[in-house]
Amino acid sequence: MRSRWLLIIFGPALLMLLGSLAAMVFLPHPVPRTATPAQRLYLSNCATCHGSRDLTDARKMDALSDEYLYTLIKNGGATLGKPGMPAFGYHLNDEQIRELIRYLRTLPRR
Repeated sequence: MRSRWLLIIFGPALLMLLGSLAAMVFLPHPVPRTATPAQRLYLSNCATCHGSRDLTDARKMDALSDEYLYTLIKNGGATLGKPGMPAFGYHLNDEQIRELIRYLRTLPRR
């Protein structure tokens, strides 16, 4: 009898938790319809990890060369001593990476 009450009380909460986790994993990150191609690249590939990070600090971003950012995005951070950054060279072509870097350069000015 007691286990039945526990199931009645905690069952719906557990189902809501599992449903929320499944939605976070399987539903795509929302990208506004008015987003530019560069913003779409950022929101689709970068915002999941960097959305709230300090990419708007002009001093930090200006200290990084375009070539460094290009290598970091294309080959991943392991080649530059930043193992947490995955490589996007298989997902983005060279022009998309350069477009993304141009967009990143505008973030500190916003």
